Amino acid sequence: MKYLLLKHYRGGPPPAVDWAPMDQWTPQEVDAHMQYMRDFAARLEETGEFVDSQALAPEGAFVRHDGGGRPPVTDGPFAETKDLIAGWMVIDVESWDRAAALAGELSAAPGAGGEPIHEWLEVRPFLSEQPTVAE
Repeated sequence: MKYLLLKHYRGGPPPAVDWAPMDQWTPQEVDAHMQYMRDFAARLEETGEFVDSQALAPEGAFVRHDGGGRPPVTDGPFAETKDLIAGWMVIDVESWDRAAALAGELSAAPGAGGEPIHEWLEVRPFLSEQPTVAE
């Protein structure tokens, strides 16, 4: 079963630890955090549970189909996902319990001062088949 682990800048449950935003960390603290993420992914690659991960840049826009010609592009108004979603990881594990356990480990990535940030991660299963609609 594949799961999406979403890292949020804000918008989840109240944080367990009041940590400074990453843009206020030292370069060494950012490097330590990113190294933790790389090491975590490498460990999951060894077990066959890692699928992919990406950090997201703050830039972005909404685009939609509008018939012929160039599609319209807007920078708002919309939910500011560029302020909400920091990145994601896709894992392929045997159970919800394993997905939750791995999310818990990932939440311990170091932040300012090298202390674990204990961030909330959103864990979402991939939709594996179309839902059945009963009338």
